[in-house]
Amino acid sequence: MKLPRLRWPRFLRRRAGVRNTGSLTRRMIAVSALWIALLLGVGGYTLDRFLVSAITANFDSQLENVLTGMISAAEIGRDGEVLFTRDAVADQRFLEPYSGLYFQISGTGAEAFPSRSLWDRQLRVGAGHQDDNVHFYDTDEFPDERLRVVERDVRLPNSQTRWRFQAAQSRDSLDAQISVLRRTMIRSFGILGLGLIVLAALQAIYGLWPLRRVRREIAAIRSGNKARVDDRLPREIAPMVEELNQLLEHNEVQAEEARRHAGNLAHALKTPLTVITNAATAKAEDLGPTVIREATTMRRQVDHHLARARAIGRRSSAQARAPVRPSLEAVERAVSRLYENVTIDLAGDKKAAVRVERQDLDEMLGNLIENAAKYGGGRVFVTVARAEDMVEIEVEDDGRGIPEEERVSIFDRGARLDTGKPGTGLGLAIVRDVAQIYGGTVLLEESEDLGGLLVRLKLPASG
Repeated sequence: MKLPRLRWPRFLRRRAGVRNTGSLTRRMIAVSALWIALLLGVGGYTLDRFLVSAITANFDSQLENVLTGMISAAEIGRDGEVLFTRDAVADQRFLEPYSGLYFQISGTGAEAFPSRSLWDRQLRVGAGHQDDNVHFYDTDEFPDERLRVVERDVRLPNSQTRWRFQAAQSRDSLDAQISVLRRTMIRSFGILGLGLIVLAALQAIYGLWPLRRVRREIAAIRSGNKARVDDRLPREIAPMVEELNQLLEHNEVQAEEARRHAGNLAHALKTPLTVITNAATAKAEDLGPTVIREATTMRRQVDHHLARARAIGRRSSAQARAPVRPSLEAVERAVSRLYENVTIDLAGDKKAAVRVERQDLDEMLGNLIENAAKYGGGRVFVTVARAEDMVEIEVEDDGRGIPEEERVSIFDRGARLDTGKPGTGLGLAIVRDVAQIYGGTVLLEESEDLGGLLVRLKLPASG
């Protein structure tokens, strides 16, 4: 029976360190909606200004045509009044009271000549300009009607009076056209904006769908149903999935190493513990020496595996970097105090650095240089050189060296160069294991210059 999937309450998720910063899909939709609203708002405002100006210009053009016809047909009569020589104002609305279309001709010191549609009203004559240009403006001088007025000052033939011709029309039709235009634009832009937001939402949901697949794959890995994310994914996500698979592989390698080391340590401690138990059960006379001997063996094994465990734990740091020269100088000072009759010479690249933790580098160099000082004849020569992407450290001594057939077995745990001198026999084994953990190697050769042993340590270069 398949158990239901349990979800932690929100307060427990907070305690467990699972922090939620919101939905990425909602963020993308919200950003898209804001940007769409901004663009449509600016675009709608710009288009509204343009179209309103165009409609108003067309309205003004028709009104100006009326004014031009009035001026071209006007002349001065015998009594000084303004007359029209032809039917320049034939529009019926000029004859209907309060029809919404008006004209008026005014002159200084002369009686105004209004259209019949003004009836008992007159257009206001302002003194804001004294030129022959055409002027348009809006006025609220009639309480129940907003007007659009066009006017021009003209001096007619045979007249010394400066006449102002005015044509006015109610803005109702113009405002109605603008209102219809704006309603249409608002509806159109609203539908367009809604469609674009829906499109952005679909794009965000569809675009982020591979991440949901990755989430399901990771859940399958966590539950043990899969070992890797092997689905085909877009190229933008594929590098992340590759890094995830490499991380899983790295963790598996580390877990396997940990299991193997734990098994090795358990196996290595099992025999000494059995010997101690048997000796204690039999009440052997040499129980004390036996316990000391076997305890020493166990301590060697524990030290060895602890050194490997520390190196494996520190290896996961991608920022590991250690300059070689300071480590060599520190080890040289320490070994020189232990072996005062030994001369240690350092040479080679002083700026070389390796992708190794400083503590592990010190431990490897300390084991190699101490062995060279302990088993050599009094001279130790250390050379550092850069070889492509590796740093090569050579440690030479003038001792007896190691026969070629024994150079492999000497790396075994407990193997010693000279059983007559104190030591645990783990130095070279620790150097080899730690170097391999960092991707390096250790080789044993014969020194051509000093005649003794040459240990060639290669470690990945940093920088």
